Amino acid sequence: MFGGYYGFGFYDPTMILLIIGTVLSLLASSRVNSTFARYSRVRSTTGMTGEEAARRLLNSQGIYDVSVRPVQGSLTDHYDPRTRTVNLSEDVYRSASVAAIGVAAHECGHAIQDNRGYVPLRLRAAFVPVANFGSKLSWPLIMLGFLMGGNNTLIQIGIWMFLAVVLFQLITLPVELNASSRAIKLVDQLGILSGQEVGQTRSVLGAAALTYVAAAAASILQLARLMLLFGGNRRSND
Repeated sequence: MFGGYYGFGFYDPTMILLIIGTVLSLLASSRVNSTFARYSRVRSTTGMTGEEAARRLLNSQGIYDVSVRPVQGSLTDHYDPRTRTVNLSEDVYRSASVAAIGVAAHECGHAIQDNRGYVPLRLRAAFVPVANFGSKLSWPLIMLGFLMGGNNTLIQIGIWMFLAVVLFQLITLPVELNASSRAIKLVDQLGILSGQEVGQTRSVLGAAALTYVAAAAASILQLARLMLLFGGNRRSND
């Protein structure tokens, strides 16, 4: 039977892990929003928009079969390998700011990874269905197992499914960091940005990278919490 130690009584010391993860995520989100807003007000010397910079970057790498399209929302930018499209939010697609060019270049970095067969990107793409499945079913299974009087099998399956989410977050880190590294190097080499603009773009992409680090850290802390909450139950049933 579950007791207060497992976090369902009056005192749950493991909540500190959840709080830490939440704070990290909020801080990272605040940092990327403020950094993007700051450099969105800095116009690039070339006057290129995010769209123009993206097309220039892709063409420089001999990539002509990837489309650049606008999408609604703020910071909704992403590369879709299924449709081979670089999708840029409207405030990136039409803006000539240093921040917009940096974000557009980052997404082109993913397109370049795809074109070059970058293994971590392929691994992440293959892991997406598993991670989605795990994120949808992990908590329902864990809660169902608890409500059924501590059904250890359901709880353990739920934890394993959540582990798939954590692994996806960890696989994502090198993919995102590599895309940013490619982006910064290319905008400098091609003269799309110059001088201090390169450093400013590095700041924007560095802040964005923190959101992925924070997400991975939050997932790991949540996994640790689940193991603390329910690991003791497994030992007591053995």
